[in-house]
Amino acid sequence: MAWIFLSMAGVLEIGFAFGMKWSAGFTRLMPGLFTAITGLSSIFLLSISLRTLPVGTGYAVWTGIGAAGTAILGMALLGDSASPARVLCILFIVGGVIGLKLVSAN
Repeated sequence: MAWIFLSMAGVLEIGFAFGMKWSAGFTRLMPGLFTAITGLSSIFLLSISLRTLPVGTGYAVWTGIGAAGTAILGMALLGDSASPARVLCILFIVGGVIGLKLVSAN
C-alpha cells in the first residue's frame, strides 16, 4: 500500500505544480484553493507512505514523479521545450524512480 500512496502523492504533486501556475501567484481563488488542496494532500499521502518506506527512497520517488510528470505535461499541454537534451534528462529521472523501486525492500 505504501507504493500506491506514494504514487498518488506524486500525481497530486503534479497537480500542485500546475495549480501554482494557474493560480498566478495565488491571485485567483479557485486555482489557489486547488493548489493548496493538492499540495496538502500530496504531503499527507507522502507521510503515510513514509511509515514503511525509507525516507530517502520515498522522498526521491515523490519528487521524481512530480518533476518528470510536470515536465512531460508541460511539454504536452503548455508548449514547453521538448528538446532532446530535456527529454533525456527526464528519462534519467524516470530511470532513477524505477531503479529505486526495484532495489527497495518494500
